[in-house]
Amino acid sequence: MPDRIVIIDYGMGNLRSVLNAFRVLGADARVSANPSDLRDADRAVLPGVGSFGDAMRNLRERGWVSALETEVRTPRKPFLGLCLGMQLLARTGSEHGTHEGLGWLDGSVDRLPETDSTIRIPHIGWNTVRFSAGNRLFRGLGEAGVFYFVHSYAMKPGDPAVASGTCSHGVEFTASVEQENVFGTQFHPEKSQKIGLSVLRNFLQIES
Repeated sequence: MPDRIVIIDYGMGNLRSVLNAFRVLGADARVSANPSDLRDADRAVLPGVGSFGDAMRNLRERGWVSALETEVRTPRKPFLGLCLGMQLLARTGSEHGTHEGLGWLDGSVDRLPETDSTIRIPHIGWNTVRFSAGNRLFRGLGEAGVFYFVHSYAMKPGDPAVASGTCSHGVEFTASVEQENVFGTQFHPEKSQKIGLSVLRNFLQIES
């Protein structure tokens, strides 16, 4: 029986496209707005589109923060944050003020700088991600790949070793993270065609 995957509905995600991508891979995936569904899940996915502060407020008010701590962090279930979902793993985010994140990874989320007139923020479109050695999300994909981004903010991990992929848009920023059972991508694998599906497939094969 395939692993049961819960895609978290907290009012701020690309839920349908993420669900469709997992179903293309034959995964037993479902979208849920009920935190108790994490209890029977083998893996959890946190998509996200919008602002850091609003997202954290929704997660708290809908009961997801405590459920994630109990059902993902303690039993070490594989977890994947996508775009804003990755940013929420940080301790703080500076979008429209300073906001506390989940704090699973040390670091902050700050706006990408407009270093010159050729650099446009938000960063939208396809860009190259360079992979670190030994990571699991990009297993079998070589040293780099091209993925689709839509974001204005990026995570700055306190520990550089957490970054499993980096990208350049005016400055170099963290494009993906990996620490124990916790994974995240700043890009949208569900919108990144074949290579994006390969990343999601690798996530499905990570042992808990």
